[in-house]
Amino acid sequence: MRDTDSWRPSRRRLAAALRAGTAPLAACALALGGLAVWAGTGQAGSPARIGVARGQVLLPYGNAERTAAFFTVVNRGGTKDELLEVTSPVTRGPIALSRHRTTASGAPYKGVAESATVPAEGVLSMDPHGVDVTLPPGRGWRAGDVVPFTLHFARSGAVRATAVVITPGARIP
Repeated sequence: MRDTDSWRPSRRRLAAALRAGTAPLAACALALGGLAVWAGTGQAGSPARIGVARGQVLLPYGNAERTAAFFTVVNRGGTKDELLEVTSPVTRGPIALSRHRTTASGAPYKGVAESATVPAEGVLSMDPHGVDVTLPPGRGWRAGDVVPFTLHFARSGAVRATAVVITPGARIP
């Protein structure tokens, strides 16, 4: 005689199968949640790949104590990066990131910037109306001199670059 009820699981078998399946299901849910948070905060994608395409330093007028440098920073990676600091072995004092803004009434002002974002697969183009680097001028700088810099990024680390000293209003190709 054939037992037709043998294919039906017992309550004990169902409870054991449910307990065995709970751990993998919870791990999967946790992993998917973590990936969603990772992607949502801009961490997904290929790593940031930073390069500096061009640098310029303005030749200061007279006895000016500060001047400005501008860089074109290119990110060919799939993750944004943050420029945190700029250093140079040939300057006589602190270097700072600056951001130029406008008040509600249209008056311009400049403030210190803690960082500057380089978007994923994008460009940070520094200019006198946005983000720039303020620094004390080197002794005896002349138009055409090349100044070494290191740009420090949150994800990419230190990237070496150079900037050409130019007279205000001039542009290098």
